[in-house]
Amino acid sequence: MIDLRLTGTTVLVSGAGQGLGRAIGTAFAAQGAHVAFGYNSSAAGAEEAAAAVRAGGGRAIAVPLDIRRDDAVQAAVRRVTEELGSIGVLINNSAVTGRGPFLDTDAAEWERQVEVTVTGTLRVTHAVVAAMIEAGAGGAIVNLLGDSGRVGESGLLVTATTRASTIGLTKSVAKEFARHGIRANAVSIGLVQTDNFAGHAGGTDDERMARIIALYPLRRLGRPEDVTPTILLLASPCSSWTTGQVISVNGGYAMP
Repeated sequence: MIDLRLTGTTVLVSGAGQGLGRAIGTAFAAQGAHVAFGYNSSAAGAEEAAAAVRAGGGRAIAVPLDIRRDDAVQAAVRRVTEELGSIGVLINNSAVTGRGPFLDTDAAEWERQVEVTVTGTLRVTHAVVAAMIEAGAGGAIVNLLGDSGRVGESGLLVTATTRASTIGLTKSVAKEFARHGIRANAVSIGLVQTDNFAGHAGGTDDERMARIIALYPLRRLGRPEDVTPTILLLASPCSSWTTGQVISVNGGYAMP
């Protein structure tokens, strides 16, 4: 295994109680990082993941992280710092997705997605960047987004709009905080088969799956292990001269 020099680094992953977020946290733990599995509604999954890491000799905690609330975010950052050490890596994975015709949506649905994907991501980034600066050791942020936010997608207009904000956030953080040794990059992904795959895909019947897979030149959908290596590398000191980039891991679904 390549040494990514992540041993002993404290990593906070949002939305880590299930799916890709949980897989990301587990992958960091396998590299020797101290992992905080942040969760909102998936407490059992986060606790189970953290317990598995500890059973294997690693350091991990499950931490409540409702990124819609300032007090919850501040409390989570304090707890992670106290129990695992200063946060060196932040993985912004939490988001809300809504599929359907744009004209069938309303302001309440827009606000539901913006509250988490835009404002919530800003909130947790604000808190962690402040903590990184105070610690004085720099850090790395990796933001996740769906490819809809990079190239657009029919039926995901609101989601694509909110996810596109992640690109602006990434590039702006990279420029504003480089002087503090803080890097920011984004990973733009295609459909990945996780626990909540059916909701993202809009169904899993054979006909729909055949149409979806046909959109991918590699003729298969992603798996968590297809995505985690890129995230690990971007978070690693091995990528110390890489910042402000958006890297696609998408089976060829869309090419820059």
